[in-house]
Amino acid sequence: MMNILWDFDGTIFDTYPTIVKAFKELLPDQTIPDEEILKQMKISSEVAIKHFNIEKTLFDEHFHVVEQKIDPKDKPAFPHVEEVLKWADTNVIVTHKSRESTLAILAFFNMDHYFTEIITKDDGYKRKPDTGAYAYLHNKYSIDLVIGDRELDLKPARELEIRTCAFQNDAIEADYHLTSYDQFFTTVATKDS
Repeated sequence: MMNILWDFDGTIFDTYPTIVKAFKELLPDQTIPDEEILKQMKISSEVAIKHFNIEKTLFDEHFHVVEQKIDPKDKPAFPHVEEVLKWADTNVIVTHKSRESTLAILAFFNMDHYFTEIITKDDGYKRKPDTGAYAYLHNKYSIDLVIGDRELDLKPARELEIRTCAFQNDAIEADYHLTSYDQFFTTVATKDS
């Protein structure tokens, strides 16, 4: 078994449809395809802000407010992720979401009890890909694997020499790549034995 550090959005929960919807509300041009917004958000919110020429203050003030108003039921957990959470010895999260939003979604799906510690944007660490939050959790829990869907989720792990798993993103460097969590036990867990 292992200690896993998880990203949240797009890794545990399928939140990108709601993230795209919230981001689109900030755009003057509502005809921009959702796929184009998603492509930029899958890199990072900073990249999307620059790409679509959104005022950073507008994003900071309104995006999270709009996104939090979307019902948690519209942000489902990915299939089979709970099996991995149950299997792991320790699960921790590092996310750019607010603590309130993160805990609300976890509680709605009754998944909060799987996590030993959660670091959110409210905890004062620099944003990923800074290694600060990862180093803190690694020193405390001896993290064996980091699972994320974006380069900025895995880069700090590589810098700290922690194994990485890219979820639904073959374009990023990782020790393992999963398109679905039903592959975890044949792809990742067997290599750990």
